[in-house]
Parts: sequence; C-alpha cells; structure tokens
Amino acid sequence: RLAQESWPVRVVVGENDIRKITFQERPNNLEELVSELKKRLSLQYNFTLHYEDPDFNNDFCNDSDITELPTRPTLKIISLESATITLLSISTSSSACDLSTASSSDTDILSQNQETSHDPWPSTFEVPYFSHDILQKLAEEMYKYMAYPQDKHFLIVAEALISKHPCLKEPGSTRACNGWKNSLKFKMGNLRAKLRQCGMADVSVNSIKKTQQNREREPSGKNIKRPRRSEANFLPNFLHGVDRSTLESSRQILENEMKKRSPNVDYVNRLMSQTFLLRRKETVEEQPSVKQMLEPWPALFRKQQVFAEFTRVASRDLEQDFFQSLDHHIPQLLEIFKSKKGAVGSTLSEILVQVERRVSIPSDFV
Repeated sequence: RLAQESWPVRVVVGENDIRKITFQERPNNLEELVSELKKRLSLQYNFTLHYEDPDFNNDFCNDSDITELPTRPTLKIISLESATITLLSISTSSSACDLSTASSSDTDILSQNQETSHDPWPSTFEVPYFSHDILQKLAEEMYKYMAYPQDKHFLIVAEALISKHPCLKEPGSTRACNGWKNSLKFKMGNLRAKLRQCGMADVSVNSIKKTQQNREREPSGKNIKRPRRSEANFLPNFLHGVDRSTLESSRQILENEMKKRSPNVDYVNRLMSQTFLLRRKETVEEQPSVKQMLEPWPALFRKQQVFAEFTRVASRDLEQDFFQSLDHHIPQLLEIFKSKKGAVGSTLSEILVQVERRVSIPSDFV
C-alpha cells in the first residue's frame, strides 16, 4: 500500500455537488480508486478523473497515475457518457462533433441552446459561480446572450469579474482587467469552434472551408453574420426530427394557401410559425433581395405577418413598441409642428386645433 493511514479526498461530482470521501487507506491504483468512488457515490455511469495539480496553480489535469495525486487531493468526476447523450438531441449533423474536444460544460451549453435563442444583453452582468476554469464559465454565460460579443462586452464582463473577486485584479494593468478581457476573447473563440463542430447554426454559418473552388471567397473573419440588436432568434437550429425538406413541404402548402381569394388567417399564421427556421436560414445564409423573398414567401409581406415575424425574430411586439415610442415623442413633435410657418404651418395648425379640441372634450364632462 502507498499509505497505511486514512486518506481524505474532495470530490467534485457536479457544479453544486462537492463531497468529502475518506478512504481507510490509499488505493493501490487508479482503477481501484475509480471503482471505489463509483460505489460510494452511487454513480451509474462511466467516468474519468481530473485532479487539481499544485504544480500548475491547482488547475485541473488528467489523472493517469494514482501516484501523481497529492496528500489531500481534489478530484473532479468527468462523465464519459453525458456528451453523447446530450448531443443526440441536437441534429443529425451533430454526429460530426468531435466529442474528445467537448467537455461536459460544453454539452451543457448545447442542451440549453438547441434553438440558439439568446436573451438580451443584461444591464448588469452577473458573474456566475465557478469552482474552476473561470474563463470557460464566463464564455458560456456570455454565449447565453450572444455568440459574437463586441469588445465592450468583453470589457464589461472582465470588470464585473474583478469587481466581484478583487483578488483577481491585475497590478500594472490600465483597467486592472485587460489580461482577463483578452484571454476571454480567445476562450470565446474556442467555445464557438467547439459549437461549430457540433453543428450549432449561429456559428456554423460563418465557417468557410478553403478549397480549390472557393479560394477567392472572403476569409471567415470578414463579413461575419451575427445578430443585430434585439435579434434573439437570429439563426435557430432545425428541431429534432425536422429537416429542410419537411419545412419546404410546409412552405409549398403555405404558398398555395396564399393563392386563394380569402386565405385562412389562422392557418397561414400557423404555417408561418412552422417555417420560421427555414425562412431564417435562407435570409441569413443567402441574403436574398426583397423581390426574391416575395415569390416564395408572399404571406410575409402582409401587415399582420410583418408584426408577427418581428416578434418571432426579436421576441418583441413591434406595433406596441412603435406606439409607445410615438407617445414618448409626441410633446416634442407637437412643438415642432407649432413652430412651422407658411402653408405647411397653416395646415398643421388646423390639424392641431382639431386634435386639442378632441383631447379637451373629456375634461368638459368632469
């Protein structure tokens, strides 16, 4: 035996599941350690172990030999099955994903974003809890809001990090966090690369393979397709069991319905919602003109569907937002109208008199 006294081990089973296991004596080898942990923790899946290596500032390393472990080690359970289980529900194209390069946290972010629907960037960025790999957790949190953050977003996150954890400030740095900001940019790029391998549409759209046929095409760093402001559903993935041919059939049914003298409004709205994924894919990847969109999607140019499509893309009510903004600017607009002179001013004055008369009527009955 390597040691005859008790051997305490700190085991990270999950983000919020950290346990202490005490062995009566140190196991002979790694296989014996894994088998005993599996039994004591009641784990029903295969896993490998990482451990905090004091030679590398306690960063996690693969455990290949039990003699490498310190006296009181911190071990992390890495499931060998969670990646496969999670990725099965992404899409048929996800089989090309290199699971050897995707950690369990990477697959967690995939399962949360199967439709790549991003929340709006928060007014105050909340730094998530982390027990290790700070940059990975921050990159995953940023991806919930956008796949391609700008420089200002990286700075906001870096400043939030050192504000919550002052011990991470960088002496000599102009903002005390420039190094964190730059490292976070690289980590975000690595996360996008892993998600791209797994077929996530919002990042795969920007991958360009250099071949003999497309030498003259712009490199992927230029003309990146990314969401504009408030585009929460920029480029969703096809849902499980749905592909382009399925949605194309629904599109043809929709096109035939629109040829009728009185199309069924509810049926059209349902078909437009069903084919949203196909429409976004065509819009983002092919960037057709308005004329080219009109032929396959005639319903898209109806007033009701303009409002509905905006809600599908931005998760906001366009008509309500417009009138709220208009109400906000009405006092300034009235001042501008009253200051106009000449024929235009005369016409506006007559209109304003009628408006003021209508507004004042309710007060006469009070």
